[in-house]
Amino acid sequence: MPTSYVKRILDAQIYDLVVRTPIDEAPQLSLRLGNRVLLKREDLQPIFSFKLRGAYNKMLSLGKAELAKGVIAASAGNHAQGLAMAAQKIGAKATIVMPTTTPQIKVNAVKALGAKVILQGDSYDEASDYAQRLVIEKEMTYIHPFDDPEVIAGQGTIAMEILQQVPERLDAVFIAVGGGGLCAGMAAYIKTVRPEIKVIAVEAEDSACLDAAMKAGRRVRLKNVGIFADGTAVAQIGKETFRILKDTVDEVITVSVDEICASIKDTFDDTRSICEPAGALGLAGLKKYVGRTGAKEQTLLAVECGANINFDRLRYISERTEIGEKREAILAVTIPEEPGSFKAFCASLNKRNITEFNYRMGGASQAHIFVGVQVVSDDDRYNLVADLGDKGYPVVDMTDNEIAKLHIRHMVGGRAKEATDEMIFTFEFPERPGALMKFLTRLGDRWNISMFHYRNHGSADGKVLAGLQIPRKDRKKAHVFLDDLEYSWAEETENPAYQFFLS
Repeated sequence: MPTSYVKRILDAQIYDLVVRTPIDEAPQLSLRLGNRVLLKREDLQPIFSFKLRGAYNKMLSLGKAELAKGVIAASAGNHAQGLAMAAQKIGAKATIVMPTTTPQIKVNAVKALGAKVILQGDSYDEASDYAQRLVIEKEMTYIHPFDDPEVIAGQGTIAMEILQQVPERLDAVFIAVGGGGLCAGMAAYIKTVRPEIKVIAVEAEDSACLDAAMKAGRRVRLKNVGIFADGTAVAQIGKETFRILKDTVDEVITVSVDEICASIKDTFDDTRSICEPAGALGLAGLKKYVGRTGAKEQTLLAVECGANINFDRLRYISERTEIGEKREAILAVTIPEEPGSFKAFCASLNKRNITEFNYRMGGASQAHIFVGVQVVSDDDRYNLVADLGDKGYPVVDMTDNEIAKLHIRHMVGGRAKEATDEMIFTFEFPERPGALMKFLTRLGDRWNISMFHYRNHGSADGKVLAGLQIPRKDRKKAHVFLDDLEYSWAEETENPAYQFFLS
């Protein structure tokens, strides 16, 4: 089955617009992991993403009549830019429907290439539905971002280049997956030409539609899709891409937000390039694979597939990097409320570097401190927690506590005796101008807001930690009310981060 794609890939006449991107060594990461690590630099395409390959290859396959109608696509950004540039090259009109949550840098880039942009819906799927309506109403030619043979073949040219550039031993290739076009095209070529090379698909944990499909043996639609890695935030793997991937992928690895952030930093350290979250998925999967298998002295390649990122997102990414790299432990520690106790605690760390320290007096005899401590691995973190416990310090490890990392670290010390009947909730809503005000309006004034923390991270979703004073008799009604808000929410009243520092 993949054999038919090899001819399509070899026949792709895209190189009057597409760049044959280099493969860079990653010397620092190679030394640290004990393997030869290579990066395929698709961030160096004219649109800073591999998506130009598939979009242009598809456009070249269209007849004059189809081009005359104008082309349309739904995209979170990179396919949009690829199609806009391809249309500009050919001289066709392009319309792009983008989710309202699309980073502004991608919206501006598409407009600069001469395409018409329509912002519609809060997700790729909503944008896609609207684009399909326009196809019917205006008889435009639809260019699918991933589930099209010509698009898949265009993306597969990356694999052709890799096997030409690395003719010697290559043990595994790590490829980001959203809808699956990139991975399907590459896997079809690699498994036909050099089947001994492992093809490993990598997804964000909160948008792992291929992993879900592989486990179910069929395509499934995710109920919720996280959009930190917005370039791969797809609820369902493509029909054609899954037909290819189910027989050609050796393994699917899922990675966390923290692991993605750490890989963005690793890429920067070795190449001085800054990739977008989806662009770092391949490397995050590579690192996780090495950590799990103990692979040594192998040649491993990750596709750095995109670099379209809003600059203000880097603040959030940098905060999460050290945790993702297993180099920081976030701890809640109880120390005596007495002179010299902070100094004694620091001495007990045995010269470890303190990366963060938050504290405010909260009682007469004990103090709860929120502290970040430098470590070198998860095992080192576990040993630190055990060592502090042996020295008499009650410790709660909050390194994996999302509430602690996103909110509590910015709020430590804010206690109020008047905050009776307080319940704690997290909310998520699409991040766009006016979104916070819209959220507050829908939340209404039914119950008093006793605590509120929101911080714009430059990402596609806004995250709020809120305290509401809800009498016990109203709590069942409150859950019904919150469900009707149509925002993602969760109760966090018993979360230890809240209990330690704000309760």
